[in-house]
Amino acid sequence: MSKQPEKSPVKEIVRKDQAAIVKVVGDVDLNCSVEFQQSLMELLDSSPPPKKIVIDLTGVPYMDSSGVASLVKLLSRTRKSGATICLAGLCQRVRSVFEITRLDSVFKVCANSEEALK
Repeated sequence: MSKQPEKSPVKEIVRKDQAAIVKVVGDVDLNCSVEFQQSLMELLDSSPPPKKIVIDLTGVPYMDSSGVASLVKLLSRTRKSGATICLAGLCQRVRSVFEITRLDSVFKVCANSEEALK
């Protein structure tokens, strides 16, 4: 379990076997997207890197294009490394951003973290 910098919306990363659950809280927008992306990339650079990454967005009421871009970059890096990524717990407002951009067909989306870990 690791704590993240205060400005980052990533509040906690919980490792379970070869998986990592990234708990995100608050708006993910231009004000914190650099820290958000940095937290995600540091996870991939950790040793050993997780084989599965679950991004728990239950606590995220709003995400703009900079937050989405951070997740797309993470997806690109995980594909190169052979890891998988799953988005979990999207509220309707955040889910609609992924539906409008059609990224809901690119990312695996699950109802919650437990479902994503299966």
